[in-house]
Amino acid sequence: MRFRTLITAFLATGLCAAPGAAETLLVVRKSDAAVDLIDPGSGSRLASVSLGYAPHEISVSPDGRLAAVSNYGSREQPGSTLSIVDLEQPRELRRIDLAPHTRPHGVAWFAPDRIAVTTEGSKHLLVVEPASGRIVAAIATDQDVSHMVVVAVGGQRAYVTNIGSGTTTALDLAAGRKLTDLATGAGSEALALTPDGRELWVAARAAGELAIVNTDKLEVTARLPLSGIPIRIAITPDGRTALVTCAGTAEIVAFDVVTRSERARREVDVPRAPGAAQRPLARLAPDSVLPIGLRVSGDGASAFVAATMGDVVVQFATGSLEPLRTIGVGGEPDGLAVTSVLPKAPCHACQAETELN
Repeated sequence: MRFRTLITAFLATGLCAAPGAAETLLVVRKSDAAVDLIDPGSGSRLASVSLGYAPHEISVSPDGRLAAVSNYGSREQPGSTLSIVDLEQPRELRRIDLAPHTRPHGVAWFAPDRIAVTTEGSKHLLVVEPASGRIVAAIATDQDVSHMVVVAVGGQRAYVTNIGSGTTTALDLAAGRKLTDLATGAGSEALALTPDGRELWVAARAAGELAIVNTDKLEVTARLPLSGIPIRIAITPDGRTALVTCAGTAEIVAFDVVTRSERARREVDVPRAPGAAQRPLARLAPDSVLPIGLRVSGDGASAFVAATMGDVVVQFATGSLEPLRTIGVGGEPDGLAVTSVLPKAPCHACQAETELN
């Protein structure tokens, strides 16, 4: 009877997506095992979808209608699944078993029927067919802690950062083979391609530097010092600005891509969430709110930063790094994505109000 009442109320009240919203912000809440769909204009939660244990990263399909989320797990309980999420009618469509590969982390949905995902436990990059759940290729990196992945336009080549080995691996996806390992610095973790695909920017968090790779020659052409545990990179759609989150100093830093010089930096100035000091990830930088997840908006005008220990996402103007909005999320926000698709299901606020009544 309760379920029937909820459905009737939903049909009576209609849909609840924010009017005029240009895009939907997707926020992975790793300690709550969920992804939230948020209207960035109002900060309201439109929907929430339950996932596997300790999800970390997210990538949206080329048409914006679906998302893939890596269910990483923990040291004690390694994950081995990939969740496929419907963003129009928010729900988990399927959970793909990647076993024997474990600890899936970086994920890139690079073609309608192809998803690239790193698996730290088995030191591989997998190429997965989302509709069938089939692993169509498993390419060994043979490197320690293969963490993040980016795929070049056209889907011919992928790059994987390896935190433990201090390298970035280039892989030929068409041939299904590894090309080379580049020494990009101790703790190589974040990476991003320029829109023209000519440069790969890599953040080496332990080395405290950014390595810039010429993708034609597959060689490091520059190294830029950046202390403070640089941990994520995003490049604006116009290719002019590289944004970096620094987990240790709780900052977002902007670099001019052409001159390779620092242009601006801003503290992610939010309070730590209650109990944050007891969370396992707090060991990375005990006094920081740990700004990690980073995503540029579709129009390039702003960037979203997930303050993992603050349980908020902060929106910054990409030009000035002026903070625009703080969105409360909870559950250790981590991976971020945006889509132009708006959810058609009733929103969380409508459901909560109906349940109370």
